[in-house]
Amino acid sequence: MARTNRIFKKGQILELEITDMAFGGKGIGRVETEKGPFVVFVMNTIPGQTVRARVDKCRKSHAECKLVEVVTPSEKEVPVDYQPISGAPYITLPVEYQTEYKKATTFDLFKKIGNVENIESLFDEFIASPSAWHYRNKMEYSFSVIRYDRETKEEVDDFALGFKKRGTWWIVENLDKDSGIFDKQFEDSMKTIREWLIATGLPAWHPPKQHGFFRFLQVRKSFHSNKLLINLVTTDVDIEKLDIKGLVNLFKETLGDRLGGLIHTINNHTGDRVEPYGGNTNILYGDYKLVEMINGLEFEISIQSFFQTNPKCAERLYNKVIEYAGESTGEGIIMDMFCGTGTISQLLAKGTGKDIVGVDIVESAIEDARANARRNKIKNVRFFASDVGKFLLKHPEYNGEILTIVLDPPRAGIAPKTLKKVISLNAKTIVYVSCNPATQARDTETLRESGYELVKLSMVDQFPHTGHIESIALFKK
Repeated sequence: MARTNRIFKKGQILELEITDMAFGGKGIGRVETEKGPFVVFVMNTIPGQTVRARVDKCRKSHAECKLVEVVTPSEKEVPVDYQPISGAPYITLPVEYQTEYKKATTFDLFKKIGNVENIESLFDEFIASPSAWHYRNKMEYSFSVIRYDRETKEEVDDFALGFKKRGTWWIVENLDKDSGIFDKQFEDSMKTIREWLIATGLPAWHPPKQHGFFRFLQVRKSFHSNKLLINLVTTDVDIEKLDIKGLVNLFKETLGDRLGGLIHTINNHTGDRVEPYGGNTNILYGDYKLVEMINGLEFEISIQSFFQTNPKCAERLYNKVIEYAGESTGEGIIMDMFCGTGTISQLLAKGTGKDIVGVDIVESAIEDARANARRNKIKNVRFFASDVGKFLLKHPEYNGEILTIVLDPPRAGIAPKTLKKVISLNAKTIVYVSCNPATQARDTETLRESGYELVKLSMVDQFPHTGHIESIALFKK
């Protein structure tokens, strides 16, 4: 069977005006063809921009493209005194417009995917980040011998340390100053750090050829202590040439007493992975962990720990979860599914006073959760390493005792079989936290068909200047 001819070929460059926006930061434009206007989606674009975009996929009804460059900015954009980076495509768009687009596109998801036509009437609150600037507590920078020159718009052979050029995995643009997203002092020091590393004579990673020395630079920040934890990831090629004492002095002189720890990880894998190869991680200075505070509770976090990226905004998210969970009336426990290291569980225990049960299939996460609870002297919480569907079989003492379930699944949402098991627990209330409202909208339809009513929906803007939005839905029987 002959393949249907597509209007555009993969890799073809299109120039078009963005006229609307879909969920997740997809700009919508239309290109005139012999068959009439053809819909084109371009990630990380803003209505009013004229852009050049590369076709990634072309279907009968639309094309999906990756942004190459903005030819003409939108009249809504404003100049900012930060270095533009691929991870913050909407930094020139005032936050009030970002809020407007995020609300409208999320409502559209619940109407189209979840079949909730009255979603606006169920909307509770749009929770903004306390600050739209310097809100991240972790950043990862890449090395490459292929550098993007923003002025000439060309690739050059050089030593680059910064962020990957949008749409590529091999080209890096140097970060020379504050991006407005992470720690200002650290990012303003990036040029000094890069120059010292260049002077070692050791090469940056060559992504296409998969060789070199410097791989990644990871930085984690505690807003509580204002300290930074740094992890330099390299291969072991010519490692004896690296001046460890000089490296420590570089970061001590750059950061002073803000340097909480410096780690060196050896990673000889050829993929874009930052896990230590063979467990070869050395603490060169200080500690390997930081302490962060959320709503008065302490959490120890390492460079690789999963932790909320915007902790100040996470406090607002958790307060809303506690508020929704507190709407349940009657006796019973609150079960925190996909509890991870137990952040929500502990805050629920403190905020509601009820008995909390945290469940996660990852045993190491449960061990961390128990340690965190001991650290915070939280006694009305218990953690179990278990599959959700098998939990009541292993622990029949909780059968009929579950009043409220809190769900905080990964971006892929809840697998259909798992969701059925959740529903079978017969809780009166479900509080569903989602970092991907598209999958939450999908699951909403299933929950409604199973007797749950969507009562309230709130949105939390944990990632200003990006297309991401988190949502919290309250379901009741």
